[in-house]
Amino acid sequence: MSVDVTIRPVTDDDAGELLTLRRAAFVSEAQVYGDPNIPPLTQTLDELRDDLAADGIVTLGAWAGHRLVGSVRVQLEPGRATLGRLAVAPDQQGHGIGTQLLLAIPPLLPEGTDELWVFTGRDSVQNLALYEKHGYTHQHDETAGSLTYAYLRKILGGGEADAADGEA
Repeated sequence: MSVDVTIRPVTDDDAGELLTLRRAAFVSEAQVYGDPNIPPLTQTLDELRDDLAADGIVTLGAWAGHRLVGSVRVQLEPGRATLGRLAVAPDQQGHGIGTQLLLAIPPLLPEGTDELWVFTGRDSVQNLALYEKHGYTHQHDETAGSLTYAYLRKILGGGEADAADGEA
């Protein structure tokens, strides 16, 4: 069952609600890794506000009525965008909100953006399955502190079929 949400950029006025959403959503990730100090759980409200105001970063939120139920951070760079911190409220997971957020990103990208990157914990099986379902292919792993992240890429435009076949 898909939940009907409205997707729009998150603003500074939404920062407290976004911080709460991320903390709730990333507790399960912390449990997978046995580490309560993963970045989404240790970021302060001031750090989050700075991130929301930063040039080249767009954070999209998914609202069900007045409640923020999902979000994704998009860092824009020449020719590419990097997605991170995809979060869905624990009681709303499995209802298509993550998919709706992923599908909302390409139309918002600047002209000339030809690839999307996303990273998630290497052991985050559900996250990896979601990204792979949407055409992202594993490129490499990178360790930062005690966490190992999997980096996946999706080619936009004409190269999409190649990326889906793993020939990117």
